[in-house]
Amino acid sequence: VQLVESGGGLVQPGGSLRLSCAASGFTFSTTNIEWFRQAPRKEREWVASSYGGPRATAYADSVKGRFTISRDNAKNTVFLQMNNLNPEDTAEYYCYAPGFGSRGQGTQVTVSS
Repeated sequence: VQLVESGGGLVQPGGSLRLSCAASGFTFSTTNIEWFRQAPRKEREWVASSYGGPRATAYADSVKGRFTISRDNAKNTVFLQMNNLNPEDTAEYYCYAPGFGSRGQGTQVTVSS
């Protein structure tokens, strides 16, 4: 099982980023994938989940209406579209497959002017 995140970077407040999580080693289309984030000196925070189906999603209140999780089963990839970013979104973001207990290495998102 392997998860590899990409797409992080530095963005100004109000900007957007799209994170990707490329998966391999399991049957992707039926597997739940989640995004978490962790900022320095803060606890890990669940961000969003994709429940192995195109319309089965869930979001933390802190990102609802700004972030969208989606998946491309043909490419074994989950995306996290992040809009209207603010400095509080600064964190390392990683994807996680709870059914396998596996996570990626993470990608850093920094929101700063």
